Amino acid sequence: MTRYQELYPNLSVMITRVCSSSSDSSGSAVMREVWNTGDSSFTDHDGHWLGVHQSWGSVEGSLNNYPVHMQHRGGAPGPSWPGPRSRFQNGCVDVSVMGSQNGVSKQRFIPYGRPSWKGEKRIDRNGNAQRFGPEEKGREEKTWFKMTIPHGQKYDKRWLLTSLQNLCPIAFTPLHYSTEGHTVHFYLEDPATASALRKLTRRVTDSEGQRVVVLMSHCSSLPFLQSELKPQDLEHLKHCMSKRFDGSQKSLNLSSIRTDPDLVSHNIEIILNRKNCMQAVIKIIQENIPEMLCLNLSNNKLCKLHDIAELVNKTPNLQSLNLSHNELKSEQELDVVKGFRLVELWLDRNPLCDHFKDQTSYISAVRERFPRLHRLDGHVLPLPICFDVETRTNIPPCKGSCFVSNEIQDLIQRFLQHYYCIYDSGDRQRLLEAYHDAACFSLSLPPINNLSRCRLKDYHKHSRNIKNIKDPSGRFRLLKRTRLTLVAFLSELPKTQHDINLINVDVNTYTSTLLVFTVSGVFKEVDEIKSRDSVRAFSRVFITVPARNSGLCIVNDQLFVRNATTEEIRCAFAAPAPALSSSPAPTISASQQEMLSAFSQKSEMNLEWSQKCLQDNAWDFHRAAHIFTELKAQGKIPEAAFIK
Repeated sequence: MTRYQELYPNLSVMITRVCSSSSDSSGSAVMREVWNTGDSSFTDHDGHWLGVHQSWGSVEGSLNNYPVHMQHRGGAPGPSWPGPRSRFQNGCVDVSVMGSQNGVSKQRFIPYGRPSWKGEKRIDRNGNAQRFGPEEKGREEKTWFKMTIPHGQKYDKRWLLTSLQNLCPIAFTPLHYSTEGHTVHFYLEDPATASALRKLTRRVTDSEGQRVVVLMSHCSSLPFLQSELKPQDLEHLKHCMSKRFDGSQKSLNLSSIRTDPDLVSHNIEIILNRKNCMQAVIKIIQENIPEMLCLNLSNNKLCKLHDIAELVNKTPNLQSLNLSHNELKSEQELDVVKGFRLVELWLDRNPLCDHFKDQTSYISAVRERFPRLHRLDGHVLPLPICFDVETRTNIPPCKGSCFVSNEIQDLIQRFLQHYYCIYDSGDRQRLLEAYHDAACFSLSLPPINNLSRCRLKDYHKHSRNIKNIKDPSGRFRLLKRTRLTLVAFLSELPKTQHDINLINVDVNTYTSTLLVFTVSGVFKEVDEIKSRDSVRAFSRVFITVPARNSGLCIVNDQLFVRNATTEEIRCAFAAPAPALSSSPAPTISASQQEMLSAFSQKSEMNLEWSQKCLQDNAWDFHRAAHIFTELKAQGKIPEAAFIK
């Protein structure tokens, strides 16, 4: 093997002697050797590529001073390829001594023969001689390579391809870059490029620290290049399907349709794994038998169900589906067809059935997709426990604030108006009067996976989310104690403007000495330096006790901030905010308070607008009611007046 190593210095091989050397009658030695290239590509002394991952190599050397050619299996020929590919079985290698003492080849070991395009004979597996001519060469199918990036949809296409190209030693051009669910696919023609790209799996790291997985598989044709069937082929297919349809049972049997005599006799190849064939079948079903109840797709070598998903909406009454004797490898394939309301399903003789530890887990996984299933692989299943609600019900509309009483409502509204007027003014030091001397404050955010893309960076370092922070000392450090520390921290947070019209209040606890309520809504960050406005959503729990001035004093404040939803952003600041005053609301007498409650109940306006209407009419109930009726009929009362 010294000569081989000299010729191929970069060849990483494992040599296994399968047969000791022998000599023919002329004394020329013949040696049969087998070697595996492992995971590396290799080239000959001219720099020509010869091997790919886990394939068999081909080298030319000399044995007893005669040139030797060893042919490899797998991969595509290189520029210096001496001849067409051969077939090998069970690790056998074609070793040819190209010369001998009399100048002719003395020995050749070919288990099943090597085809020659010049009319040579080939020995098949049964030992029979077969002659092949040049016309056979055109029948060999071209091999393409499908590259798959699981969860690749979340990446920018340009970033993903650039990252792979920067590490790949061979320049590549992806064909038909497409997404299927969360997965990205594209195709390559060159085997060396595909092999080099496959070796980059887990070598590219995204911004979240996740490693990008690159998978490779072979395919004999490109599905996106498959054209539609010819009109005459469609007619033959339609005629074939009509004979396979049982009108009494509304059942269509497409089992082994590829070998149907009617189609074979017309040289029509219907392979349901091909998108164009499946689409042709689905079109015929849609146009002729949309009422179909049973469909048999067994024995069609189906390895995916993505194309069948189109039938979910086109055959809404389908109840029975036979997918047995196919090549479905994962239970996740069933997710694309779980829209069928199946009561009967066959999956036996598929590789996915071997992935379950027992029958119970198998039934559970299938029934998770098809909860109404009664029969699986021909066996009756226990009746499912489910709630089949045929009538559509509407979810009740979300109500606004919930107060214990009108008295509590008026107290909290006055408190919030005064609090957020100061909070949004830019000078939050005046909030010292709202907090108890020993008050506590905590800020928390939802879990953040990618901090670089997070829009809540100004809050993240102060977040006291106990799900993320396990260290007790860290939790204690992030808790703001005493009102001086608390208000100083609030002053460091971004400047804001709260939408008072969208604030909701829910009273959790109310006693004579304690009032706990939750305030939720949206606010807008107003940063003059960065010149940007950002809408955030918040939820805030205030634990308060009575204050000496008939107000409220905060003893605990818990603030939760998150990004606003699209709907919240759309509704935010749509209505003009009512004018807020930092001065305390004017006090009213007991009789005026009673009149205010009655007016608010009859007009359905909140207390703020009811009080404004009464004050503008000198607390004349009947005059205020008359003015209110006229303005409402003219549509001049804003919607904010009716938000409670």
